Amino acid sequence: MKKIARRAFFSSSLKAAALATLPLSVSADTGKIPKVSDSPDAPYVIDTNVNLFQWPFRRLKYSGSADLMEKLKKHRINEAWAGSFEGLFHKDIDGVNRRLTEACEKVGQNFFRPFGTVNLAWPDWMEDLRRCHEQYGMAGLRIYPSYQTFNLDHPEFRALLQEVAKRGMILQIVGDMEDSRNHHPITETRDINFGALLDAAKEVPNAKIQLLYWNHRVNAHLMSRIIRESQILFDTARIETSGGLGRMISGHLWSGNATPVPVERILFGSHAPYFPVEANLLKLIESPLTLDQARSIMNGNAQKFINPIS
Repeated sequence: MKKIARRAFFSSSLKAAALATLPLSVSADTGKIPKVSDSPDAPYVIDTNVNLFQWPFRRLKYSGSADLMEKLKKHRINEAWAGSFEGLFHKDIDGVNRRLTEACEKVGQNFFRPFGTVNLAWPDWMEDLRRCHEQYGMAGLRIYPSYQTFNLDHPEFRALLQEVAKRGMILQIVGDMEDSRNHHPITETRDINFGALLDAAKEVPNAKIQLLYWNHRVNAHLMSRIIRESQILFDTARIETSGGLGRMISGHLWSGNATPVPVERILFGSHAPYFPVEANLLKLIESPLTLDQARSIMNGNAQKFINPIS
């Protein structure tokens, strides 16, 4: 497929999409940034990685659910899959999931999709999962093994995969929440072996799995195995290298050459409000993506992932 130049990309239909509030160009007549069309036909974004409530070690801008929604909407994000910062540290997991559901419902307009959590290291995780699906109507779960005191070789991890697969839910697995250099001294995170995840995923091939903030945990060799041996998907939150999306798609990772990542395996994820959402929107234009590739990452892949065609 023919690639398009960055300037042409801006002036195409994406001009009215995710970058709607960024200074794309300046009018020669007025010296002002022209207003971008709010046409309902313009492309939009599904953000698969946001978090609600308070990060305990730093007050974040847009930590309020309504404020975060308004911020994301300014960039034509019309749906966000939301976890809870509380899920990392609280023992009352059902309380975490209930508050997350209530916060998403309070904002309304079906903007946030709540993704609850379970902790395999604690009793009754299966009951927490059942409530997430049957009582709270959640489409998926988000787990934080580096914080939640279990590894992916936990003896019940395969049972978790089997249960989410049986229920048709998505399992999002978070590699990191912040750069390890920023960790508070009282926080001790775990070194997660994503190789164990691959072994489990191969045993439950119909489980829908997405990695969030994953790239510090996945080297080029493991990436190649994940692409060849599973259907695991990835978000864009921590892809920092210039042209990182293009490098993933071509197989030239920052950690070395790997099997090219099919564009269908990449979903937009901002990690807002911890990261500015604009930082991830810029990733859509710093790589020479085709329009079809950009739209797939912006919304098409997420739509198919959460609502597969039967």
